[in-house]
Amino acid sequence: MLYPELFKQLESVRWDMDKDIPWDRFDRTLLSDEQAQTVKMNAITEWSALPATEMFLRDNKNDSDFSAFMSIWFFEEQKHSLVLIEYLRRFRPELMPTEQELHEVRFEFEPAPALETLMLHFCGEIRLNHWYRRAAEWHSEPVIKHIYTTLSQDEARHGGAYLRYMKRAINNFGNEAKAAFAKVGVLMASARRTAQALHPTNLHVNKALFPRDTIQSRLPNPEWLEHWLDQQINFDQAWEGKVVERILHNMSLLMDRSFKSVQELNRYRKELQASLVLPGTGAPKPGAA
Repeated sequence: MLYPELFKQLESVRWDMDKDIPWDRFDRTLLSDEQAQTVKMNAITEWSALPATEMFLRDNKNDSDFSAFMSIWFFEEQKHSLVLIEYLRRFRPELMPTEQELHEVRFEFEPAPALETLMLHFCGEIRLNHWYRRAAEWHSEPVIKHIYTTLSQDEARHGGAYLRYMKRAINNFGNEAKAAFAKVGVLMASARRTAQALHPTNLHVNKALFPRDTIQSRLPNPEWLEHWLDQQINFDQAWEGKVVERILHNMSLLMDRSFKSVQELNRYRKELQASLVLPGTGAPKPGAA
């Protein structure tokens, strides 16, 4: 089991909201209304760890080890929302999200293949680590800069934990797991070719609720994310390149094969897919469906 070891590792570096956030360094002159509004939007977005956890527990009922790890991930992700709300409570209380605004992002995600979902969230942690690093640079106010840096470090550690479970999946399921990871890896490393930010909170997850079936679509300002990325924190091609580089680097480690581009990963994905079907039939091999 990975959960006991991951618990110890993450417990040893867990930060305390009262002791480790330098609340006394707050400088009101360095926080604009525009910046404070983005803190509110991120606080609500982070609250979506709640429905994501419900999804993970439902879709991994046969995996008690991973489900137990969700207790750590859920606690730390909800804490991200809480520290952003606390920042607003102390310094801009009129912008604190209401309970209804938080509850709005709790809705049911449709069942999905567990391996693909695992890879999706692994890539999401990489992307969010970079978004928060860029947000820390964009902000001027010392306390929120410190908070975003702290959150980015948590997201990196969560990505590392997901990677451990991905390695375990490859040991258990071989090419089936590799194919699932490569498929989602190609998608999540192809943001330059899409009109939207590729992150789990911005993907459609419930056809019955379309078009309000993404986390971002249920925020008070559904257009906020793209504006935050493009016009505020300026998450440009150079930063997007860093995300793609980290995804490809980790795919190389997982697959024991070097990927220098998304195209190389996509070719490998096709090789894996071909290995999982019966020759001349196009039908999946037994156990590969």
